[in-house]
Amino acid sequence: MEIGLGTYLALAAVLFGIGALGFLTRRNMLLQLMSIEIMLNSVNLTLVAFNRWNPESHVGQVFAFFVIAVAAAEAAVGLAILISLFRLKKSVESDRADLLRH
Repeated sequence: MEIGLGTYLALAAVLFGIGALGFLTRRNMLLQLMSIEIMLNSVNLTLVAFNRWNPESHVGQVFAFFVIAVAAAEAAVGLAILISLFRLKKSVESDRADLLRH
């Protein structure tokens, strides 16, 4: 049984929706970072699925590696900001990250 392109795209859409919903509804910054990672992984799934559909070109896999590198950098910077915020506010809630507001 071969899995078609539509199945991969549907799975990627569901993953992106879960990530977007988690990012918009959660106030914990760690969970928001994890939601962003889910959204980036859904993009990777889409890129690799399109690459499998068009196997002559490896552009999809190259872009997927680029997205993985960007996700790693985003996680490192995000966790550094999260640790800094926790040291200042003793909380990881994004509502308390109002240091620039005042």
